[in-house]
Amino acid sequence: LLTRHSQWHCGSASAIPTRGSKIPPFYPFRHGVQHNGRLKLLPFFLPPMAAAVTVALVAFLSAALPWPATEAAVGVNWGTVSAHRMPAPVVVELMRANGIAKVKLFDADAAVLRALAGSGVEVMVGIRNEALAGIAASPAAADAWVAQNVSRYYVGGGGGVDIRYIAVGNEPFLTSYQGQFQSYVLPAVTNIHQSLVKANLASYIKLVVPCNADAYQSASVPSQGIFRPDLVPIMTQLGAFLSSIGAPFVVNIYPFLSLYQNSDFPQDYAFFYGSSHPVVDGPNVYYNAFDGNFDTLVSALSKIGYGQLPIAIGEIGVPPVDVYLFSLLDEGQKSILPGNFERHWGIFSFDGQAKYPLNLGLGSPILKNAKDVPYLPPRWCVANPGQNLNNVGNHLQLACTMADCTTLYYGGLCNAIGDKGNISYAFNSYYQLQRQDAQSCDFDGLGMITYLDPSVGECRFLVGIDDSRVSAKSSYSGSPSRI
Repeated sequence: LLTRHSQWHCGSASAIPTRGSKIPPFYPFRHGVQHNGRLKLLPFFLPPMAAAVTVALVAFLSAALPWPATEAAVGVNWGTVSAHRMPAPVVVELMRANGIAKVKLFDADAAVLRALAGSGVEVMVGIRNEALAGIAASPAAADAWVAQNVSRYYVGGGGGVDIRYIAVGNEPFLTSYQGQFQSYVLPAVTNIHQSLVKANLASYIKLVVPCNADAYQSASVPSQGIFRPDLVPIMTQLGAFLSSIGAPFVVNIYPFLSLYQNSDFPQDYAFFYGSSHPVVDGPNVYYNAFDGNFDTLVSALSKIGYGQLPIAIGEIGVPPVDVYLFSLLDEGQKSILPGNFERHWGIFSFDGQAKYPLNLGLGSPILKNAKDVPYLPPRWCVANPGQNLNNVGNHLQLACTMADCTTLYYGGLCNAIGDKGNISYAFNSYYQLQRQDAQSCDFDGLGMITYLDPSVGECRFLVGIDDSRVSAKSSYSGSPSRI
């Protein structure tokens, strides 16, 4: 559900610079150095609260927001930080089967864009923060980026990729970046916009700059919201530009991680159930962090003269901006510095199998699984029952450093399968990561290959994907903790 911090300041908050992690303690009026923003569903292995919160989210999206009945309002973020990537065409068909008509990408991966061509899915592509300096310094570099990543795929009227937005950077104003990208944003926006004008695409494709919630703050209540002093000139210019082209202000709001980080955070305030201790701000009463967060930004925009600017919050959006769920698929190679849950945000597992009984309101009462997934052969690596496993420690460390073992930890579906089960799960995760190379299951004789599925109850021992058709280069999803 909604995750990644609110942002009302009550004293200083330190950032934890991980790819998308910036997670200080949060309370109703505390600054949120928030993660890369998108609407997030609770990770699959969180406590039972997750299912109830998921239901609350879907109810909120379907009932509380007045989306046009004729237009699909729910999209997804598609990140690809995974050792087991499904072929892009399979993922596109998964979205189409579930009526998902909008997708946000974190770069402009060629294989992904080729798969999206002719699909009818509306697309937001992204420019990585690392590319901003070059584009800001050179109109020619901006022309080249647009030619390579937009013009060659965009075909108005059908047949190409329906690119609607370009995200120029991702949370480039994060305090944890210490101004690293700050001076490049507006020049990069200007150059990309001019490139779109030259390509006759500026009237079709809008530019946005996804901002972290730490860009604004309040001393007490939402009506006192202001931008960080160092950002006021930049935000004023950005507001003017966005207003001139009819684009929204994009911000990322995620209360969940603050709840996760701070045991004192009021759980009922983090979600849409309604708090028993609402925040009162004059005539306005706030029963959840999301609403208060939103109005804090509105106040900040009003103070620089752009209070009527459309806002997309955390890429879940509010009318008239779209909703983007985070995330489409689990991504098993993400940093786990913010928490083990970082690899499990997907509505679907890495291979496109539904994890939640969700009704997205898009025509199907349940999620449909991916079809034609090119799995590796049905075989697994497990602990050899004929061997003494007392000295397995170094092998476990190797396996779980390289592969994903997070479901073995507290709260995970495989947390209670016993010591031998843990060893087998780790061995198999490494074996699948190595594309079932027989030598990768040796572990000095402690491992063995089996053709009998060792899965236990809900603990699924994975079989990897034959992703030889997928580019070896991973894209990325999100800000610092997602790199």
